[in-house]
Amino acid sequence: MSAEVGFEGIPGGGDQNMADGRVWIGVKRGRMRVTTNTEPKEVTIMAATPPPLAQDTPAINFRLPGTDGRTYALDDIAGKNGTVIVFICNHCPYVKAVIDRVVADARTLMAEGVGFAAICSNDADAYPEDSFEAMRRFAQAHALPFPYLHDDDQSVARAYGAVCTPDFFGYDANRRLKYRGRLDEGRTAPPPPGARRELVEAMQAIAATGIAPGGQIPSIGCSIKWKRGG
Repeated sequence: MSAEVGFEGIPGGGDQNMADGRVWIGVKRGRMRVTTNTEPKEVTIMAATPPPLAQDTPAINFRLPGTDGRTYALDDIAGKNGTVIVFICNHCPYVKAVIDRVVADARTLMAEGVGFAAICSNDADAYPEDSFEAMRRFAQAHALPFPYLHDDDQSVARAYGAVCTPDFFGYDANRRLKYRGRLDEGRTAPPPPGARRELVEAMQAIAATGIAPGGQIPSIGCSIKWKRGG
């Protein structure tokens, strides 16, 4: 018996993960349609609830090549008022949908002394769209104002505990984790008018007070594509 699984409103079917490591289905409530050789069946599933934020986890140092030809360590990226590390890739529909807003919000934060960098850790052999050369084209096409780094052996993604793209990690001036939430409430569609710029607001509050904001909602996106046997 063959089966075909897809999730309403989610390109790519069940390939989405929450930043807490759980598979995500739906927004608050979603419908899953399963088609077999007999007849389609529809199941209603509730979204997973995120665990508490692991506050004050220190940022892990790294040394990775960037699409601009330079090699970057955490010291090269960290800002005096905080730092954002986001794991992205080139082919994920969630990343494609938010990248221009990521760029705009990164510019806002960088102007306020918050360092910013993106890392791609996907298996480029299995997903050529996420190769280092494709990353260069992606960085140019979207005029990324921050370093876009290649984590070829996936060690940095594993050290940080990244699970999806995009996956945001916001650190205070002392490089302690304070934010593990989403960019905003948009996913593969733009956020509604008047929606909060959640990452920007959180990092501004962290820079001003050093306190992690409450009510953080995990990012949702495609799972990181791990190498076989990794």
